[in-house]
Amino acid sequence: MRIGDLAQRCCVSRDTLRFYEERGLIRAQRSANGYRDYPEDTVQLVLLIKTAQKLGFSLGEISQNVAELWQAQDPEALVTRFIEDKLALVEARIDALVELRQALRQRLQDRCPLTLKGVPA
Repeated sequence: MRIGDLAQRCCVSRDTLRFYEERGLIRAQRSANGYRDYPEDTVQLVLLIKTAQKLGFSLGEISQNVAELWQAQDPEALVTRFIEDKLALVEARIDALVELRQALRQRLQDRCPLTLKGVPA
């Protein structure tokens, strides 16, 4: 399948597909005239990449997990684990942000918000 067909089927730009190829996320065979020719299963892979991005996975994370996913005996269980790990990370970040918000609110109540607590002036 040519790059234009793949782009249309996946609702992405050709530049996006070229970028994914540069990052090693997808592969194309080159025909004699130099055109990219993608295997049919690339559609599923590109859609997986887009979904993973929407769920907050970086392209680096996706590239690390794609090879493992294609070789997995139970891909659904592996995807579930990836999502659970990402959720735990997001929840930890939310907890840290809540603590930061509380610290900032407390500082706003102080006479001088930049004074270090417990350090003599």
